[in-house]
Amino acid sequence: MGRIALVTGGTRGIGRAVSEALKNAGYRVVANYFGNEEAARQFSEETGIPAYKFDVSSFPDSETAIRKIVEEVGPIEILVNNAGITRDATLHRMTYDQWEDVIHTNLTSCFNLARLVIESMRDRGFGRIVNIGSINGQAGQYGQVNYAAAKSGIHGFTKALAQESAAKGITVNAIAPGYVDTDMVRSVPHAVLEKIIARIPAGRLGRADDIARGVLFLVADDADFVTGATLSINGGQHMY
Repeated sequence: MGRIALVTGGTRGIGRAVSEALKNAGYRVVANYFGNEEAARQFSEETGIPAYKFDVSSFPDSETAIRKIVEEVGPIEILVNNAGITRDATLHRMTYDQWEDVIHTNLTSCFNLARLVIESMRDRGFGRIVNIGSINGQAGQYGQVNYAAAKSGIHGFTKALAQESAAKGITVNAIAPGYVDTDMVRSVPHAVLEKIIARIPAGRLGRADDIARGVLFLVADDADFVTGATLSINGGQHMY
C-alpha cells in the first residue's frame, strides 16, 4: 500500500493535477473540497479518489474531518496545503471580510491541517508537508494585499515548521507557482493576461502538471534532505 496523502482544494485546478499525479505514482490519495459539489462528484467519479467536504479555514471542522479520514483510510503521511481563494481589491476599497476570508482560507488553513497531522507524523518518524504559496507572495501584486500577505506568510510558516520538524523525519517545503492556466487565472481580463504572459520568459502560462511534478519531487521518500525550501515554478517570471 502506498503512503496516504491529503490534498486540500484537491478536486480542481492545481489541486486536481496534484491529486491525480500522486495517485498515478502509487500514493493513496484523499482530496478535500468545500465549495463545488458537482466538481467534486465528477472528480471522484473520474479518478476514483475520495473527496471529503470540509472547511479548511475552520479548526473544528478540519479536526472532525481528519479524524474521519484517519478512521476510514489511515494516518496521513503526506499533506499538500493547496486550498486557496482570492478576494481582490486595492486596500483603500478592501473590506474586512475580504481580508479575513483570504487570510483564513489561504494561511490559517495551513496551521489547521499541519497541526492536526504533525503529532502523528512525529510519532511515526516520517512526514511530508508541501504548502502551495505563490509568486505574488514573493513579489507582491497590485490589488492583492490580502492574497500576497497570506501567501508570503506561507513561506515563513514553511521555514519555521521545517526547523521544528527535521529531526523527526518530517520535511516541510513550499512551492511558489507563477501564473498557471486554471479557472482562477482565466478569470483575469484577456488584455491583462496578455501583458502577464509577455513578462514570462518561458512565453506561456504554467500548467497544473508543472506544479504537480514539483510536489512529486518534494514528497518522495528519498527527498529527505530537502526541507525549508521554496521551489519557484514560474517560467522565469520572478527570479531572486
